Amino acid sequence: MDAHLLQAFVAVIDQGSFSEAAERLHLTQPAISKRLSALENLTGNRLIDRSNRKIRLTDAGARLLPHARRIIDEVHNARLALSDRNDRVSGRLSVIASHHIGLHHLPAWLRRLNREFPEVSLELKFMDSESALGMMEKRTAELAFVTLSESMSPLFQVETRWEDEMAFMVSPEHPLARLTAPTLADLARYDALLPEAGTATYRRVSRLFLDEGLTLQLQMPTNYLETIKVMAGVGLGWSVLPVNMLDQTLIRLPMTYQVSRLLGGIGLRGRTLSPQAKALLTIAEELQ
Repeated sequence: MDAHLLQAFVAVIDQGSFSEAAERLHLTQPAISKRLSALENLTGNRLIDRSNRKIRLTDAGARLLPHARRIIDEVHNARLALSDRNDRVSGRLSVIASHHIGLHHLPAWLRRLNREFPEVSLELKFMDSESALGMMEKRTAELAFVTLSESMSPLFQVETRWEDEMAFMVSPEHPLARLTAPTLADLARYDALLPEAGTATYRRVSRLFLDEGLTLQLQMPTNYLETIKVMAGVGLGWSVLPVNMLDQTLIRLPMTYQVSRLLGGIGLRGRTLSPQAKALLTIAEELQ
């Protein structure tokens, strides 16, 4: 089965349209349609329902999709295996990073990568961890640096991980800042500034309050920690943030609870990493 036909099929599903699939594969829209038709003729099945404006998989298309992804991955692996093995680290490297990792970790890694491997060309995207996982499933990047969670799909392979210590923080002017030994019950009286409910950080904090029968008073949830930091810094509520974000606008509350999260770099299980991806992972591990 021709991998180019499968790539067109998968791209249409992942992008949700023929035009965006064509743009991703650097083809014309008629070329994408022609490849999909050829694949349908080859399989003897209609793979995509074109009766609505929204792209929908047929039953046959849904059965083919996981096999198509595996075949594309194996073609990728074969190309790497047959490439020049002279230990030269060069070529394109596509990376997704969460906003926090992109601001507080990635710059040092990329500075060293550029110094040691100047022939690597980077393609970077920044987004929240949950969106990054969705993009990785669509093979839009080789690596993603995100917040790890126990509910993460087995499709992903964790290549490196590290613990990110967090702390309860408020503005020095906030009423909680005057307490010598604040409790969760004290915090429950004030607005909480936290990421959205689906995030690993929210789940960790929410679990502490649920265990004590307390309710969080959430105010304007956002997944962008820098925004949360600013909001907490002007006294709009308390938050739980990585300790490396602590500065003069915030103080660390003397809580007895330990909060942390796991950050890490992930690839796709069964998909071989390029030398440039392995080089970046090595740098990330050495600089933690």
